[in-house]
Amino acid sequence: MKEKAVEYYLKGGCSCAESIIKAAIDAGLCAENMLPCSTTFSGGMSSGCLCGAVASSQIVLGYHFGRDNKFNNPVCAREKAKEFVDEFKKRNKVTCCRVLSAGLEGMARKEHCSKLVADAAEILESMVTVKV
Repeated sequence: MKEKAVEYYLKGGCSCAESIIKAAIDAGLCAENMLPCSTTFSGGMSSGCLCGAVASSQIVLGYHFGRDNKFNNPVCAREKAKEFVDEFKKRNKVTCCRVLSAGLEGMARKEHCSKLVADAAEILESMVTVKV
């Protein structure tokens, strides 16, 4: 999933947020109709706040562990959300897009953010084992 997410981000015309969902769809981790839900999360929701790759990963976690999910998964979604964020922070210190990409523009930013997309995809895939 990690390689696909990075490919979608660097070469597929997808934003950071969209690349996570698109790779999750390919991996059978969520439904295809979830892609449009991720578009607004790019660039820290266009405000520089939460990293779009983190936000889209949370969408997939909610799909699997949220209230009334189709997997009838008893694990608390908020516990999974925290577990994801803790691991992402362990690797990258923060989840804020503005801080993560500070001072970077153009291709330098895209290359830097591809590592964040890779990290998010790797963490997400390790947390979600049930396939759609």
